[in-house]
Amino acid sequence: MTEAALGQVAGALAQEWRSLLGRAALRHVFLSPAWLRAWWEEFGQGEPLLVAARKDGALMGIAPFMKQGDSLTFAGDPNVCDYMDFTLAADAAREALGALWRSLMAHDWRELVLWGLPEDSPTLQALPGLAREDGLDAQEEREDVCPVLDLPPRWEEYLESLPGKDRHELLRKLRRLYRVGEPSLETLATPEETAAGVDDFLHLHRISRPDKARFMSESMARFFRRMVAYLSEEGWVRLYFLRLGQVRAAALLCFVNGDTLQLYNSGYDPAYAHLSVGLLSKALLVEHAIEAGFRRLDFLRGAEPYKYDLGARDVVVYRLRVRRG
Repeated sequence: MTEAALGQVAGALAQEWRSLLGRAALRHVFLSPAWLRAWWEEFGQGEPLLVAARKDGALMGIAPFMKQGDSLTFAGDPNVCDYMDFTLAADAAREALGALWRSLMAHDWRELVLWGLPEDSPTLQALPGLAREDGLDAQEEREDVCPVLDLPPRWEEYLESLPGKDRHELLRKLRRLYRVGEPSLETLATPEETAAGVDDFLHLHRISRPDKARFMSESMARFFRRMVAYLSEEGWVRLYFLRLGQVRAAALLCFVNGDTLQLYNSGYDPAYAHLSVGLLSKALLVEHAIEAGFRRLDFLRGAEPYKYDLGARDVVVYRLRVRRG
């Protein structure tokens, strides 16, 4: 068992962490050391703690925490981190979680808050039992939803899967968009491409709606630039723009996670709102994801109506609270 400050996540440990994430029971960009580095550099606060479990020298579990007062919680923020969890080797998840739990129990805290746990999290299944064995109670709360869309092999099959009214409205809006011109979905993936495009994304995000402008403060924009830079180096990022001729009318910031494409954030130019470029950029993303061979499109946190108009179903995200007497 090892523990380290989050600022020490570099070099060999970061490489081991990335390797573990590739064979983990649950794999998400929000669990990567690159994501943690970007978040901590901009927003890190409290007393950091990194717990790690090893077996025969090999890393089999790891998780970043921060202590604030008498609470210990995952390092991160539910406002920008859609999922969180322990990173556990798939072939030893229960053993690794047990080792990490024993390490956490050795620390001084009154409340342990494990937020952002997806419904298929091994932690949700096993940690309440570990807590009970130590005379503690783990309370499970529904925290949010991440609507996801299971993708068929063909665009035509996807359209047929939609309810008649939703399909009719989507096709009507697509026809109107195509009458104006030939829309295209521009894809940026390399570190150089995403670095050149991120400011256009931030601009479109900010002008979309007043609440998005408030969210995208200068501090948040610095985090986004840093996060896109770090994650692009590891191949996680896809930055898409809906182009109308030479104009970038809408933007979609996505992450690639195996056979799943995750839509993290978006924006559009209100000057093109009459063409429904916000919704249609997502519809064209669905078409692109199908053609690229993805099996799932994860819209991540939030129950916005457009996600269900496009056929998504909810994946529930939970929070576990463990309290000491």
